[in-house]
Amino acid sequence: MIAWQVIAAWYVVLGLATAATMAVDKAAAKRGARRVPERVLHGLELAGGWAGSLAAMHVFRHKRAKATYFAVSWLIAAAHVAACVMGLRRGWIV
Repeated sequence: MIAWQVIAAWYVVLGLATAATMAVDKAAAKRGARRVPERVLHGLELAGGWAGSLAAMHVFRHKRAKATYFAVSWLIAAAHVAACVMGLRRGWIV
């Protein structure tokens, strides 16, 4: 069993890190500099930073026009929510 506080802290830390990485990528895009690869951004989302990524997409208006990227991000978010709901229902998260 995992305490929900541990999971919440994980999501907060990864969410902030992912949002910061999205901000760096947006700044690089504006400057025409080297960008953060999408696989890195999706990796951070998959690791738990999905909420920070979705928030950063809205705040920075970044990556929203790329339909494939946007769809993958939402699928990752849905998978995390489903996993948390399942964990709560089965008693894995207390």
